[in-house]
Amino acid sequence: MTDTTAEAQPRVGPASRVALHELSMRRDRDEWIVGRMGTRTFVALPSAGAGAVRLLGEGLSVARTQERLRADTGEEFDIADFVADLAVLGFVARIDDRPLPDPTPPRASLPRLRPRHVRFALHPVLPVAVAVLTAAAVVVLLLRPGLLPGYRALLWSPHGSVVLLSGAAAGWTLLLVHELAHLVTARAAGVPGRMSLGTRLQFLVMQTDISGIELAPRRHRLTAYLSGIALNLSVASALVLVLAVTDPASTVHRLSAAALLLALMPLPFQLMVFTRTDVYFVLQDLTGCRDLYGDGLAYARYRYRRALRPRTHAGEDDPSARLPRHERRAVRVYSVVLVVGTAACLAFMAAVTLPLDIALLARAVRGLAPGNTPAGYADSAAVLVTLGGVNVLWLVTKWRDHRSRRRPKEVARPGT
Repeated sequence: MTDTTAEAQPRVGPASRVALHELSMRRDRDEWIVGRMGTRTFVALPSAGAGAVRLLGEGLSVARTQERLRADTGEEFDIADFVADLAVLGFVARIDDRPLPDPTPPRASLPRLRPRHVRFALHPVLPVAVAVLTAAAVVVLLLRPGLLPGYRALLWSPHGSVVLLSGAAAGWTLLLVHELAHLVTARAAGVPGRMSLGTRLQFLVMQTDISGIELAPRRHRLTAYLSGIALNLSVASALVLVLAVTDPASTVHRLSAAALLLALMPLPFQLMVFTRTDVYFVLQDLTGCRDLYGDGLAYARYRYRRALRPRTHAGEDDPSARLPRHERRAVRVYSVVLVVGTAACLAFMAAVTLPLDIALLARAVRGLAPGNTPAGYADSAAVLVTLGGVNVLWLVTKWRDHRSRRRPKEVARPGT
């Protein structure tokens, strides 16, 4: 959060007039989402707050804005403090003749990609095309269920190193294209967006910050959230059609079967909403929650403290009590999913994933000892490069995210 000491606060008097940066607004139930797309800073305001932003943007002084709101609502508001809060968020360009420091906007990925270049991503026909392609693949599989490959299809080559390296390359390519779908769809709605690596529990993931999509219409928001899943389904459906027209003994068929599995494998992960997947953002939007994960985590910690030390925390307030009723129900249900899902995920890592990774890495190190065959050396090196590299990258990314959370933020970003 930003320093809000007296020295950091701009001086605002009754006669002050402010110049606001370009802001966007969208009504959401009983509140308004107000934000600045350039800095990706957004806040939820009551109707009176949104009205104050409009009046100040029209050039009214602080005192005149306060009078207008009093006349419209019958309530008294401290507009001087409100302007100071807007300044902290980076929404105010000038107060009277005094320009204010402007936060450095975060860098966007593919900055030369303009909304006009990708306007097709929001065309209503595109979801219909995805649905038709997916339906065609489902019909083909119902008529020829033997086309659906098993896990052995991933072993398309007799050389383990070739299978491992090609699988890693194809998997990361699909992840990149998945995130590009989010970026392109958000850019079509005018949202800058930025792609990066991140971690979700024990998983190394690619992620795309499209927080500006909060200001877009609901159809655009849901399209941006679901575009990655739609792309995976489209690729998988197209590969099913390729399998239907190719010889099962051909290389094209075998490669298509392996690629089909790689395209489908990330989809079950999307159901793990406790890791803030694409489906999580859809649920957050449909339930009208501002921060489903953060509020759910706060409620789970509150319940844990009350269960662990009921006397010590007997007077502690329920953090979900301050939320609107519709959010409160969703947050409490999600907190259960969050705790159970996280516990199951970490237990699986401890019981299966970690021992398997250690065994594979140990075998690869032994395979580099003198006396092995060239093919054995290649397999061991491939395992060390891919599996070891992914684990090192996870550690580096986790440490980077940890340091960024500890670093003081330049502006507050409520609702993102």
